[in-house]
Amino acid sequence: MKDNSRPDTKNSLKHVLFGSLIGTTIEFFDFYIYANAAVLVFPQLFFPSSDTTLATLQSLATFSIAFLSRPLGSAFFGHYGDKIGRKFTLVAALLTMGISTVAIGFLPSYASIGVAAPLLLMLCRFGQGVGLGGEWGGAVLLAIENAPPNKRAWYGMFPQLGAPIGLLLSGGTFLLLTDTLSNEDFMNYGWRIPFLASSLLVVVGFYIRTKITETPSFENSKKEQEKVKIPFLTLIKSYKNQLIFGTFAAITTFLVFYLMTVFTLSWATSDLGFAKRDFLLIQLFSVLFFAAFIPISAVVADKIGRRKMLIIATVAIALFGFTFSYFLNSGSVVMVTFFLCVGMALMGFTYGPLGTFLSELFPTTIRYSGASLTFNLAGILGAAFAPMIAIWLASTYSLAYVGFYLTLAACISLFALLVISKQEHAF
Repeated sequence: MKDNSRPDTKNSLKHVLFGSLIGTTIEFFDFYIYANAAVLVFPQLFFPSSDTTLATLQSLATFSIAFLSRPLGSAFFGHYGDKIGRKFTLVAALLTMGISTVAIGFLPSYASIGVAAPLLLMLCRFGQGVGLGGEWGGAVLLAIENAPPNKRAWYGMFPQLGAPIGLLLSGGTFLLLTDTLSNEDFMNYGWRIPFLASSLLVVVGFYIRTKITETPSFENSKKEQEKVKIPFLTLIKSYKNQLIFGTFAAITTFLVFYLMTVFTLSWATSDLGFAKRDFLLIQLFSVLFFAAFIPISAVVADKIGRRKMLIIATVAIALFGFTFSYFLNSGSVVMVTFFLCVGMALMGFTYGPLGTFLSELFPTTIRYSGASLTFNLAGILGAAFAPMIAIWLASTYSLAYVGFYLTLAACISLFALLVISKQEHAF
């Protein structure tokens, strides 16, 4: 009798895990260097204004474009990922993201070509979103569709590790550049270096991805002729509850992350008096906690279940929201650092099992489309406008209201996790 405890696979373990990790690392590196530049560079170069807050808000508005385009990437790449395979789609998504990022490094500023500069910036940001919309779901499926049933969360956390690694690389790169270049040189050309350098990472990722074969789950569904004509329509027609509640279950993951990164970087360096370099160092230190708690949460999730792990993490985040004003208004470097470390640790707890949880909501034939679209719709609701909303709340009311915003989102996610179907589909 055949042992089903481990799927048959032609992929070696190192190719599967490294292939899923390298792609998301590159994608998130590209995504986060834009986030850093949107706060530190773009307001001056692409959105000149006598009102610095207005310029920052305009820059952050372009940041949100990628979240709006990510579902388009999910639908497009998800369709082909479910129809022709994970491998080809992953390579195409990586190239889409890479080309869009490198192009930003060549863009002229507003002073050179006027309004065309921010328009081109928005176009490139749109391309980044489309690429990442197709990348994440495929990378997660590459991992978990090669995993034994009792280790799906563990395998599924490897592509999730790409987020903190990409953030460390992007933040470290900007920190190195600001340390070694004068402010004038950094604004003239230094900020372009991370965008151009991403081309080297894309080449590495492309090479690794071409060495990977299709996942056993997809090959088995092909052999059994389990195909759907249009995965997206099947998803909307037959799995709308999983799509809706899965989306709301994931919004807190996005919100807590972008409050801990983009919002705090902007607010601390403009209103709390932190030097940009000092706060970048604090953020990079806190990212270590994000990275550390992803595998911890995966181990726990494989023991108690992905859904239960997410419920526990979401309750903790809801409580964490009440601490915003106390820690950020303290004026203490130690307390602010502690606050960011706790926030990033909670991010790791919720992010680690999320990819596996969302993937298990859908059958193989529509899994790429379903997991990707759910994840990226959550990005729109939880992150697309989060930095702008948080800045408005803090400026108009107080920092406490930013925390209330997070707590409200966590309550919505908790409700979705409690009512969503417990059914897991076969791999």
